[in-house]
Amino acid sequence: MFFTYLRRELRRRLRQATFTALGLAVGIGLVITVTAASDGVKNGQAAVLHSLYGVGTDITVTQPPVAGASRATTFGFRQQIQAFRHGQIAAGTKININNLVNTQYGTLKSSSVAAVAGLHDVRSAAGGLTLNDVTVTGTVPAVKSGSGSLASSFTTNSFTVEGVDVSNTSLGALSAATMTAGTGFTPGEAKADDAVIDSNYAQQNKLKAGNTVAVGGTSFKVIGIARVPQGGSPPDVYIPLTRAQAIGKTSGASLSSKVNTIYVSAASATTIPAVQTEIARALPKSTITDQDNLASQVSGSLASASSLANNLGKWLSVAVLIAAFLLASLLTMAAVARRVREFGTLKALGWPSWRIIRQVMGESITIGIIGGAAGVALGYGGAALIGKLAPKLSATVGTSGAAPAAGTGGGVLGSLLRNTPHTVSVTLTAPVTISVIVLAVLLAIAGGLIAGIFGGWRAARLRPAAALAKVE
Repeated sequence: MFFTYLRRELRRRLRQATFTALGLAVGIGLVITVTAASDGVKNGQAAVLHSLYGVGTDITVTQPPVAGASRATTFGFRQQIQAFRHGQIAAGTKININNLVNTQYGTLKSSSVAAVAGLHDVRSAAGGLTLNDVTVTGTVPAVKSGSGSLASSFTTNSFTVEGVDVSNTSLGALSAATMTAGTGFTPGEAKADDAVIDSNYAQQNKLKAGNTVAVGGTSFKVIGIARVPQGGSPPDVYIPLTRAQAIGKTSGASLSSKVNTIYVSAASATTIPAVQTEIARALPKSTITDQDNLASQVSGSLASASSLANNLGKWLSVAVLIAAFLLASLLTMAAVARRVREFGTLKALGWPSWRIIRQVMGESITIGIIGGAAGVALGYGGAALIGKLAPKLSATVGTSGAAPAAGTGGGVLGSLLRNTPHTVSVTLTAPVTISVIVLAVLLAIAGGLIAGIFGGWRAARLRPAAALAKVE
Protein backbone atom coordinates (compact mmCIF):
# COMPACT_ATOMS: atom_id res chain seq x y z
CA MET A 1 0.00 0.00 0.00
CA PHE A 2 2.77 2.42 0.99
CA PHE A 3 4.81 1.95 -2.19
CA THR A 4 1.73 1.90 -4.44
CA TYR A 5 0.51 5.20 -3.04
CA LEU A 6 4.06 6.61 -3.22
CA ARG A 7 4.45 5.70 -6.90
CA ARG A 8 1.06 7.11 -7.85
CA GLU A 9 1.65 10.42 -6.05
CA LEU A 10 5.07 10.92 -7.63
CA ARG A 11 3.64 10.23 -11.09
CA ARG A 12 0.71 12.56 -10.47
CA ARG A 13 3.04 15.38 -9.33
CA LEU A 14 5.85 14.57 -11.79
CA ARG A 15 6.64 18.19 -12.70
CA GLN A 16 7.00 19.32 -9.11
CA ALA A 17 8.98 16.20 -8.14
CA THR A 18 11.33 16.76 -11.10
CA PHE A 19 11.87 20.41 -10.20
CA THR A 20 12.58 19.57 -6.56
CA ALA A 21 14.98 16.75 -7.50
CA LEU A 22 16.76 19.04 -9.98
CA GLY A 23 17.28 21.69 -7.30
CA LEU A 24 18.86 19.13 -5.00
CA ALA A 25 20.93 17.74 -7.88
CA VAL A 26 22.44 21.15 -8.67
CA GLY A 27 23.41 21.72 -5.04
CA ILE A 28 24.89 18.23 -4.60
CA GLY A 29 26.63 18.36 -7.99
CA LEU A 30 28.31 21.63 -7.06
CA VAL A 31 29.46 20.18 -3.74
CA ILE A 32 30.99 17.18 -5.53
CA THR A 33 32.70 19.35 -8.15
CA VAL A 34 34.16 21.77 -5.61
CA THR A 35 35.27 18.92 -3.34
CA ALA A 36 36.90 17.09 -6.26
CA ALA A 37 38.66 20.28 -7.38
CA SER A 38 39.86 20.90 -3.83
CA ASP A 39 41.21 17.34 -3.65
CA GLY A 40 42.95 17.88 -6.98
CA VAL A 41 44.64 21.03 -5.69
CA LYS A 42 45.70 19.18 -2.55
CA ASN A 43 47.15 16.40 -4.69
CA GLY A 44 49.09 19.00 -6.67
CA GLN A 45 50.42 20.53 -3.48
CA ALA A 46 51.33 17.10 -2.17
CA ALA A 47 53.33 16.40 -5.35
CA VAL A 48 55.24 19.65 -4.85
CA LEU A 49 55.82 19.04 -1.14
CA HIS A 50 56.90 15.43 -1.70
CA SER A 51 59.72 16.80 -3.82
CA LEU A 52 60.80 18.95 -0.89
CA TYR A 53 60.41 16.12 1.58
CA GLY A 54 60.91 12.92 -0.33
CA VAL A 55 58.24 10.29 -0.91
CA GLY A 56 57.31 8.56 2.32
CA THR A 57 58.57 11.37 4.56
CA ASP A 58 55.90 12.88 6.79
CA ILE A 59 57.98 15.07 9.10
CA THR A 60 61.42 16.66 9.06
CA VAL A 61 63.31 17.61 12.22
CA THR A 62 65.97 20.30 12.20
CA GLN A 63 67.78 22.50 14.69
CA PRO A 64 68.10 26.30 14.45
CA PRO A 65 71.65 27.36 13.55
CA VAL A 66 73.86 28.83 16.26
CA ALA A 67 74.03 32.61 15.92
CA GLY A 68 77.14 33.66 14.00
CA ALA A 69 78.21 30.08 13.38
CA SER A 70 78.40 30.50 9.61
CA ARG A 71 81.01 33.25 9.85
CA ALA A 72 83.56 30.55 10.58
CA THR A 73 82.72 28.73 7.34
CA THR A 74 84.91 31.17 5.40
CA PHE A 75 87.80 30.86 7.83
CA GLY A 76 90.28 29.66 5.18
CA PHE A 77 89.55 32.51 2.82
CA ARG A 78 89.50 35.14 5.57
CA GLN A 79 92.76 33.93 7.09
CA GLN A 80 94.58 34.13 3.77
CA ILE A 81 93.20 37.61 3.05
CA GLN A 82 94.27 38.77 6.51
CA ALA A 83 97.69 37.28 5.88
CA PHE A 84 97.95 39.22 2.61
CA ARG A 85 96.93 42.47 4.29
CA HIS A 86 99.71 41.96 6.82
CA GLY A 87 102.20 41.32 4.04
CA GLN A 88 102.44 37.59 4.68
CA ILE A 89 101.20 36.61 1.19
CA ALA A 90 102.79 38.13 -1.86
CA ALA A 91 100.84 39.62 -4.74
CA GLY A 92 100.29 37.06 -7.48
CA THR A 93 99.75 34.18 -5.04
CA LYS A 94 96.97 31.88 -6.27
CA ILE A 95 94.12 31.17 -3.87
CA ASN A 96 92.13 27.92 -4.14
CA ILE A 97 89.98 27.02 -1.13
CA ASN A 98 87.32 24.30 -1.16
CA ASN A 99 85.21 23.83 1.98
CA LEU A 100 82.14 21.67 2.65
CA VAL A 101 80.21 23.65 5.24
CA ASN A 102 77.04 23.49 7.27
CA THR A 103 75.26 26.85 7.28
CA GLN A 104 71.53 26.26 6.99
CA TYR A 105 70.78 24.30 10.17
CA GLY A 106 72.17 23.56 13.57
CA THR A 107 73.54 20.10 14.26
CA LEU A 108 72.02 17.12 16.05
CA LYS A 109 73.79 14.06 17.39
CA SER A 110 73.45 10.94 15.27
CA SER A 111 72.01 9.23 18.35
CA SER A 112 68.98 11.54 18.00
CA VAL A 113 68.00 9.63 14.84
CA ALA A 114 67.79 6.38 16.80
CA ALA A 115 65.87 8.15 19.58
CA VAL A 116 63.27 9.43 17.09
CA ALA A 117 63.06 6.07 15.31
CA GLY A 118 62.24 4.42 18.64
CA LEU A 119 59.20 6.61 19.37
CA HIS A 120 55.85 4.83 19.60
CA ASP A 121 54.12 6.25 16.50
CA VAL A 122 57.20 6.44 14.25
CA ARG A 123 57.58 3.88 11.46
CA SER A 124 61.16 4.79 10.58
CA ALA A 125 63.66 7.67 10.66
CA ALA A 126 66.83 8.55 8.76
CA GLY A 127 69.47 11.22 9.26
CA GLY A 128 70.96 13.53 6.67
CA LEU A 129 73.37 16.43 6.24
CA THR A 130 72.37 19.36 4.06
CA LEU A 131 75.60 21.18 3.23
CA ASN A 132 77.14 23.72 0.86
CA ASP A 133 80.35 23.13 -1.06
CA VAL A 134 82.07 26.51 -1.42
CA THR A 135 85.13 27.08 -3.59
CA VAL A 136 87.02 30.40 -3.73
CA THR A 137 89.67 30.80 -6.42
CA GLY A 138 91.72 33.72 -7.68
CA THR A 139 95.04 35.50 -7.56
CA VAL A 140 96.06 37.99 -4.90
CA PRO A 141 96.11 41.41 -6.62
CA ALA A 142 98.98 43.86 -6.49
CA VAL A 143 97.45 46.42 -4.15
CA LYS A 144 98.80 48.15 -1.12
CA SER A 145 98.35 46.40 2.20
CA GLY A 146 95.17 47.41 3.99
CA SER A 147 93.55 49.13 1.01
CA GLY A 148 91.32 48.20 -1.87
CA SER A 149 88.63 45.62 -2.29
CA LEU A 150 89.75 42.03 -2.78
CA ALA A 151 86.37 40.45 -3.56
CA SER A 152 86.50 41.34 -7.27
CA SER A 153 89.78 39.45 -7.62
CA PHE A 154 88.28 36.11 -6.64
CA THR A 155 85.66 33.79 -8.11
CA THR A 156 83.24 32.01 -5.83
CA ASN A 157 81.48 28.80 -6.83
CA SER A 158 79.01 26.89 -4.74
CA PHE A 159 76.72 23.88 -5.03
CA THR A 160 74.54 22.00 -2.57
CA VAL A 161 75.48 18.61 -1.17
CA GLU A 162 73.32 16.10 0.69
CA GLY A 163 74.79 13.47 2.96
CA VAL A 164 72.54 10.43 2.50
CA ASP A 165 72.03 7.50 4.87
CA VAL A 166 72.76 4.78 2.30
CA SER A 167 71.27 2.13 4.60
CA ASN A 168 67.82 3.79 4.43
CA THR A 169 67.32 5.53 1.10
CA SER A 170 63.52 5.06 1.34
CA LEU A 171 63.52 8.27 3.39
CA GLY A 172 65.14 11.59 2.68
CA ALA A 173 66.35 13.50 -0.33
CA LEU A 174 66.88 10.52 -2.65
CA SER A 175 63.69 8.64 -1.82
CA ALA A 176 61.71 10.18 -4.70
CA ALA A 177 64.56 10.07 -7.21
CA THR A 178 64.66 8.04 -10.42
CA MET A 179 68.05 6.90 -11.68
CA THR A 180 68.51 7.97 -15.31
CA ALA A 181 72.06 6.65 -15.63
CA GLY A 182 74.40 4.51 -13.57
CA THR A 183 73.34 3.14 -10.19
CA GLY A 184 72.25 4.40 -6.81
CA PHE A 185 73.86 3.85 -3.43
CA THR A 186 74.02 0.47 -1.72
CA PRO A 187 74.49 -0.10 2.03
CA GLY A 188 78.06 -1.27 1.37
CA GLU A 189 79.07 2.17 0.04
CA ALA A 190 78.76 3.97 3.37
CA LYS A 191 82.47 4.87 3.39
CA ALA A 192 83.07 5.02 -0.36
CA ASP A 193 84.03 8.19 -2.21
CA ASP A 194 81.06 7.74 -4.54
CA ALA A 195 78.54 10.36 -5.55
CA VAL A 196 75.14 10.55 -7.23
CA ILE A 197 74.43 13.86 -8.96
CA ASP A 198 71.19 15.56 -9.94
CA SER A 199 70.31 15.34 -13.63
CA ASN A 200 69.98 19.13 -14.02
CA TYR A 201 73.36 19.71 -12.37
CA ALA A 202 74.89 17.00 -14.55
CA GLN A 203 73.52 18.63 -17.69
CA GLN A 204 74.71 22.11 -16.70
CA ASN A 205 78.23 20.87 -15.93
CA LYS A 206 78.39 18.19 -18.67
CA LEU A 207 78.92 15.39 -16.17
CA LYS A 208 78.09 11.74 -16.63
CA ALA A 209 78.51 8.47 -14.75
CA GLY A 210 82.19 7.65 -14.42
CA ASN A 211 83.35 11.27 -14.11
CA THR A 212 84.64 12.75 -10.88
CA VAL A 213 83.45 15.72 -8.86
CA ALA A 214 85.35 17.52 -6.09
CA VAL A 215 83.43 17.85 -2.81
CA GLY A 216 85.12 19.51 0.15
CA GLY A 217 88.53 19.00 -1.43
CA THR A 218 87.94 15.26 -1.96
CA SER A 219 87.46 13.66 -5.36
CA PHE A 220 84.26 11.59 -5.64
CA LYS A 221 83.43 9.21 -8.48
CA VAL A 222 80.01 9.79 -10.07
CA ILE A 223 78.23 6.42 -9.97
CA GLY A 224 74.78 7.60 -11.04
CA ILE A 225 72.59 10.43 -12.34
CA ALA A 226 69.28 10.99 -10.49
CA ARG A 227 66.15 12.84 -11.55
CA VAL A 228 64.09 14.21 -8.65
CA PRO A 229 60.42 15.21 -9.30
CA GLN A 230 60.07 18.94 -9.73
CA GLY A 231 58.76 20.88 -6.77
CA GLY A 232 61.81 22.22 -5.03
CA SER A 233 65.51 22.82 -5.56
CA PRO A 234 67.03 19.36 -5.05
CA PRO A 235 70.65 18.99 -3.90
CA ASP A 236 73.18 19.03 -6.71
CA VAL A 237 75.34 16.22 -5.35
CA TYR A 238 74.56 13.30 -3.02
CA ILE A 239 77.32 11.53 -1.09
CA PRO A 240 77.21 8.91 1.69
CA LEU A 241 76.36 10.41 5.08
CA THR A 242 79.48 8.96 6.71
CA ARG A 243 81.72 10.71 4.16
CA ALA A 244 79.82 14.00 4.55
CA GLN A 245 80.36 13.78 8.31
CA ALA A 246 84.07 13.15 7.80
CA ILE A 247 84.86 16.06 5.47
CA GLY A 248 82.13 18.56 6.40
CA LYS A 249 82.63 21.41 8.85
CA THR A 250 80.38 23.55 11.01
CA SER A 251 81.91 26.62 12.67
CA GLY A 252 85.27 25.11 11.79
CA ALA A 253 84.51 21.95 13.79
CA SER A 254 84.08 18.43 12.43
CA LEU A 255 80.63 17.02 11.69
CA SER A 256 81.63 13.53 12.84
CA SER A 257 78.59 11.73 14.34
CA LYS A 258 76.39 14.73 13.49
CA VAL A 259 73.31 15.27 11.31
CA ASN A 260 71.33 18.43 10.64
CA THR A 261 68.11 16.87 9.32
CA ILE A 262 66.06 13.90 10.49
CA TYR A 263 63.49 12.52 8.05
CA VAL A 264 60.57 10.80 9.78
CA SER A 265 57.85 8.47 8.51
CA ALA A 266 54.81 8.19 10.79
CA ALA A 267 52.92 4.95 11.36
CA SER A 268 49.89 6.52 9.62
CA ALA A 269 48.61 9.91 8.53
CA THR A 270 46.38 10.13 11.60
CA THR A 271 49.34 9.75 13.96
CA ILE A 272 51.37 12.67 12.56
CA PRO A 273 50.19 15.11 15.28
CA ALA A 274 51.07 12.54 17.94
CA VAL A 275 54.51 12.02 16.39
CA GLN A 276 55.14 15.78 16.43
CA THR A 277 54.29 15.87 20.13
CA GLU A 278 56.56 12.92 20.88
CA ILE A 279 59.48 14.45 18.96
CA ALA A 280 58.99 17.80 20.71
CA ARG A 281 59.35 16.03 24.05
CA ALA A 282 62.42 14.06 22.95
CA LEU A 283 64.13 17.02 21.22
CA PRO A 284 62.69 20.18 22.83
CA LYS A 285 64.98 22.61 20.92
CA SER A 286 64.27 21.17 17.49
CA THR A 287 62.14 22.59 14.69
CA ILE A 288 59.47 20.13 13.54
CA THR A 289 58.01 20.59 10.08
CA ASP A 290 55.20 18.74 8.32
CA GLN A 291 53.45 19.27 4.99
CA ASP A 292 51.04 21.84 6.42
CA ASN A 293 54.01 23.99 7.42
CA LEU A 294 55.68 23.62 4.03
CA ALA A 295 52.45 24.47 2.20
CA SER A 296 52.85 28.08 3.32
CA GLN A 297 56.09 28.25 1.29
CA VAL A 298 54.30 27.39 -1.96
CA SER A 299 53.02 30.39 -3.92
CA GLY A 300 51.79 31.00 -7.44
CA SER A 301 48.54 30.06 -9.16
CA LEU A 302 48.46 26.70 -7.32
CA ALA A 303 48.27 28.49 -3.98
CA SER A 304 45.62 30.87 -5.37
CA ALA A 305 43.55 27.91 -6.60
CA SER A 306 43.89 26.26 -3.20
CA SER A 307 42.66 29.39 -1.45
CA LEU A 308 39.78 29.75 -3.93
CA ALA A 309 38.71 26.11 -3.56
CA ASN A 310 39.01 26.09 0.22
CA ASN A 311 37.30 29.41 0.83
CA LEU A 312 35.05 30.82 -1.89
CA GLY A 313 34.30 27.46 -3.54
CA LYS A 314 33.25 25.68 -0.37
CA TRP A 315 31.16 28.59 0.88
CA LEU A 316 29.48 28.85 -2.51
CA SER A 317 28.66 25.14 -2.54
CA VAL A 318 27.30 25.32 1.01
CA ALA A 319 25.14 28.33 0.10
CA VAL A 320 23.73 26.59 -2.98
CA LEU A 321 23.11 23.41 -0.99
CA ILE A 322 21.23 25.31 1.71
CA ALA A 323 19.18 27.05 -0.97
CA ALA A 324 18.39 23.66 -2.55
CA PHE A 325 17.27 22.23 0.81
CA LEU A 326 15.08 25.28 1.48
CA LEU A 327 13.57 25.02 -2.00
CA ALA A 328 12.78 21.35 -1.50
CA SER A 329 11.22 22.09 1.91
CA LEU A 330 9.09 24.95 0.60
CA LEU A 331 7.88 22.94 -2.38
CA THR A 332 7.00 20.00 -0.15
CA MET A 333 5.08 22.24 2.26
CA ALA A 334 3.27 23.86 -0.70
CA ALA A 335 2.37 20.41 -2.00
CA VAL A 336 0.99 19.44 1.41
CA ALA A 337 -1.10 22.65 1.43
CA ARG A 338 -2.59 21.68 -1.94
CA ARG A 339 -3.40 18.20 -0.61
CA VAL A 340 -5.42 19.41 2.40
CA ARG A 341 -8.59 17.71 1.30
CA GLU A 342 -6.72 14.50 0.43
CA PHE A 343 -5.06 14.21 3.85
CA GLY A 344 -8.25 15.31 5.63
CA THR A 345 -10.17 12.54 3.89
CA LEU A 346 -7.52 9.98 4.84
CA LYS A 347 -7.69 11.08 8.46
CA ALA A 348 -11.49 10.82 8.35
CA LEU A 349 -11.08 7.27 7.01
CA GLY A 350 -8.93 6.39 10.02
CA TRP A 351 -5.37 7.11 8.92
CA PRO A 352 -3.31 8.16 11.98
CA SER A 353 -1.06 11.24 11.72
CA TRP A 354 2.14 9.14 11.82
CA ARG A 355 1.02 7.25 8.71
CA ILE A 356 0.45 10.46 6.76
CA ILE A 357 3.82 11.81 7.98
CA ARG A 358 5.48 8.56 6.87
CA GLN A 359 3.90 8.91 3.43
CA VAL A 360 5.08 12.52 3.02
CA MET A 361 8.59 11.73 4.23
CA GLY A 362 8.77 8.69 1.98
CA GLU A 363 7.95 10.83 -1.04
CA SER A 364 10.50 13.49 -0.01
CA ILE A 365 13.30 10.99 0.60
CA THR A 366 12.62 9.30 -2.75
CA ILE A 367 12.86 12.67 -4.50
CA GLY A 368 16.06 13.34 -2.52
CA ILE A 369 17.63 10.05 -3.65
CA ILE A 370 16.70 10.76 -7.27
CA GLY A 371 18.21 14.23 -6.90
CA GLY A 372 21.32 12.71 -5.33
CA ALA A 373 21.79 10.33 -8.25
CA ALA A 374 21.43 13.20 -10.69
CA GLY A 375 23.78 15.29 -8.54
CA VAL A 376 26.45 12.57 -8.70
CA ALA A 377 26.18 12.58 -12.48
CA LEU A 378 26.45 16.38 -12.56
CA GLY A 379 29.41 16.24 -10.16
CA TYR A 380 31.23 13.70 -12.36
CA GLY A 381 30.60 15.90 -15.38
CA GLY A 382 31.88 19.01 -13.61
CA ALA A 383 35.00 17.17 -12.39
CA ALA A 384 35.66 15.86 -15.91
CA LEU A 385 35.39 19.37 -17.34
CA ILE A 386 37.87 20.68 -14.79
CA GLY A 387 40.32 17.93 -15.70
CA LYS A 388 40.06 18.71 -19.42
CA LEU A 389 39.68 22.50 -19.48
CA ALA A 390 41.67 23.68 -16.45
CA PRO A 391 45.01 25.30 -17.41
CA LYS A 392 48.25 24.14 -15.84
CA LEU A 393 48.96 25.79 -12.51
CA SER A 394 52.34 27.06 -11.34
CA ALA A 395 53.88 26.48 -7.94
CA THR A 396 56.79 28.56 -6.70
CA VAL A 397 58.92 27.43 -3.79
CA GLY A 398 61.16 30.03 -2.18
CA THR A 399 61.04 33.80 -2.40
CA SER A 400 62.97 35.92 -4.82
CA GLY A 401 65.31 38.26 -3.06
CA ALA A 402 65.00 36.44 0.24
CA ALA A 403 67.16 37.55 3.09
CA PRO A 404 70.18 35.48 4.02
CA ALA A 405 69.59 32.46 6.16
CA ALA A 406 69.87 33.05 9.88
CA GLY A 407 73.43 33.74 10.88
CA THR A 408 74.89 33.68 7.37
CA GLY A 409 75.67 37.38 7.15
CA GLY A 410 76.74 39.01 3.92
CA GLY A 411 80.10 39.31 2.22
CA VAL A 412 81.54 37.20 -0.58
CA LEU A 413 79.76 34.00 0.42
CA GLY A 414 76.56 35.40 1.90
CA SER A 415 74.72 35.62 -1.42
CA LEU A 416 75.29 31.90 -1.96
CA LEU A 417 73.17 31.04 1.03
CA ARG A 418 70.01 32.86 -0.01
CA ASN A 419 66.87 30.99 -1.03
CA THR A 420 66.40 30.62 -4.78
CA PRO A 421 62.82 30.60 -6.13
CA HIS A 422 61.91 27.48 -8.10
CA THR A 423 58.75 27.40 -10.22
CA VAL A 424 57.15 24.27 -11.63
CA SER A 425 53.98 23.48 -13.59
CA VAL A 426 51.29 21.36 -11.96
CA THR A 427 48.48 19.65 -13.90
CA LEU A 428 45.17 20.13 -12.08
CA THR A 429 42.92 17.10 -11.76
CA ALA A 430 39.57 16.69 -10.00
CA PRO A 431 39.32 13.12 -8.67
CA VAL A 432 35.88 11.97 -7.50
CA THR A 433 36.46 9.53 -4.66
CA ILE A 434 34.18 7.00 -2.97
CA SER A 435 34.04 9.22 0.10
CA VAL A 436 32.66 12.06 -2.06
CA ILE A 437 29.98 9.75 -3.48
CA VAL A 438 29.01 8.66 0.03
CA LEU A 439 28.83 12.34 1.01
CA ALA A 440 26.51 13.00 -1.93
CA VAL A 441 24.19 10.14 -0.94
CA LEU A 442 24.08 11.37 2.66
CA LEU A 443 23.33 14.92 1.51
CA ALA A 444 20.54 13.66 -0.74
CA ILE A 445 18.96 11.71 2.11
CA ALA A 446 19.42 14.69 4.43
CA GLY A 447 17.71 16.97 1.92
CA GLY A 448 14.79 14.57 1.63
CA LEU A 449 14.53 14.25 5.41
CA ILE A 450 14.54 18.02 5.93
CA ALA A 451 11.85 18.52 3.30
CA GLY A 452 9.87 15.58 4.67
CA ILE A 453 10.04 16.81 8.26
CA PHE A 454 8.61 20.21 7.36
CA GLY A 455 5.98 18.70 5.06
CA GLY A 456 5.05 16.03 7.59
CA TRP A 457 4.76 18.63 10.34
CA ARG A 458 2.34 20.59 8.15
CA ALA A 459 0.32 17.48 7.32
CA ALA A 460 0.12 16.37 10.97
CA ARG A 461 -1.53 19.66 11.94
CA LEU A 462 -4.47 19.15 9.57
CA ARG A 463 -7.85 18.48 11.18
CA PRO A 464 -10.32 16.25 9.31
CA ALA A 465 -13.29 18.58 9.90
CA ALA A 466 -11.43 21.66 8.62
CA ALA A 467 -10.10 19.75 5.62
CA LEU A 468 -13.46 18.24 4.68
CA ALA A 469 -15.11 21.64 5.00
CA LYS A 470 -13.13 22.68 1.92
CA VAL A 471 -14.63 19.94 -0.23
CA GLU A 472 -16.68 21.58 -2.98
